[in-house]
Amino acid sequence: MSHSDLAVSVNQLEKRYGTLAALAGVSLEVEPGTLFGLLGQNGAGKTTLIKILLGLVAPTAGTASLLGQPVGRLAARREVGYLPEDHRLPEYHTAPSLLHFYGALQGLSRRERLARIPFLLELLGLKGREQLRIRGYSKGMKQRLGLAQSLLHRPRVLFLDEPTDGIDPVGRKQIRDVLLEQQRAGVTVFINSHLLGEVEQLCDRVAIMRRGHLLVSGTVAELTPTKPTWLVGFETPPPNDLRWEGCRLEPADRPGLWRVHLDAATPDSIDRFLAQVHRAGLRLRHLEPERATLEDLYLTLATSERQAS
Repeated sequence: MSHSDLAVSVNQLEKRYGTLAALAGVSLEVEPGTLFGLLGQNGAGKTTLIKILLGLVAPTAGTASLLGQPVGRLAARREVGYLPEDHRLPEYHTAPSLLHFYGALQGLSRRERLARIPFLLELLGLKGREQLRIRGYSKGMKQRLGLAQSLLHRPRVLFLDEPTDGIDPVGRKQIRDVLLEQQRAGVTVFINSHLLGEVEQLCDRVAIMRRGHLLVSGTVAELTPTKPTWLVGFETPPPNDLRWEGCRLEPADRPGLWRVHLDAATPDSIDRFLAQVHRAGLRLRHLEPERATLEDLYLTLATSERQAS
């Protein structure tokens, strides 16, 4: 895919503040319609990268393009929705009056706004709060309203900085569903987060940053390979005195599941375990190879960096 067809293209991007390198030669590409997760601790350079892509900060060196155009071009910025991490919404507004204000700034006609605003308020769980001023909103409600604002003009690219911050588990599920629907509609969603599990559950591709460097980038499947263990679930737990040959069982982190460690990593090792399950009169209700997680990868990268330094 050529650079002009990419949603985001970054090549050897650097940003320095005096002697501090906020970005130190970052390169990445994001194809249209991708749910892309950018991971890293505070200070890793994630927000600096997003601000450069939005044209809010000028890079020290390197190049970046958005929807095939150099960052900062007005035509590209019109196609972008943005939810910053620490947004400040004018609290004297109600949700509808705020969205009407932002929609007018974005060039939406009154007819478009009257159709779009009630739809978004219902979509994001704010229906029934139309008369309440934003000063009475919880943090989670303000986050939902900020997301509604970013979606108002039907952008082609969404930049979301910690989009589920301050939102309860039910609300996080609702927002994940909204973002998946945006992806199905062809929108590129670029999420900046430190919530590894959330990103792993939602995103197609991820990248991990640390101290201005891009450490790894790829699909979730590429970065979380299978482990030499299996997760199993039984209809009734196996007896404590049951002897297993060629493997070892221990309770897994997930409730109701066991982790099977196979002594020999051969293709038929799991078959021998299943034969023992059958002979013992046990019935399986769950069986899957265990995968590494983004947290495993992140901790491995952090440990190797400490050892190198």
